[in-house]
Amino acid sequence: MYDPTLLMEKLEQIDEALAKIKRRFSSINSPDDFLDSDKGQDMLDGIAMMLIAIGENFKTIDKETEGKFLTQHFPDIQWSGVKGVRDVLSHQYFNIDAEEIFYICTNDLQPLRTAVQEMIKELINGHTP
Repeated sequence: MYDPTLLMEKLEQIDEALAKIKRRFSSINSPDDFLDSDKGQDMLDGIAMMLIAIGENFKTIDKETEGKFLTQHFPDIQWSGVKGVRDVLSHQYFNIDAEEIFYICTNDLQPLRTAVQEMIKELINGHTP
């Protein structure tokens, strides 16, 4: 059985990490912006670290809720991909693909953040998996 308080804490951590990524990504206009300066490379590293943390929290949430919580929320989000990004970045850290990170930040983060914020609202309103 999961602890709703810990679930909320993890979702809030994810939401904060997504906000950090959004802020860090705001000055990036192309994948090359990650690679053409030390500042861009630092942004890439910082964003990758947040994606690792997000994936780790989602893996923990999925395990603690016996795979039931994420599948009930926003089935259009590829939860296995969200969790899998963590594995790829953690194990291939020195081979981070700037184009892939750019794609994730451009296309996947806002729908994920919307989903996380909806999950938080549901928990606040007493709806549990």
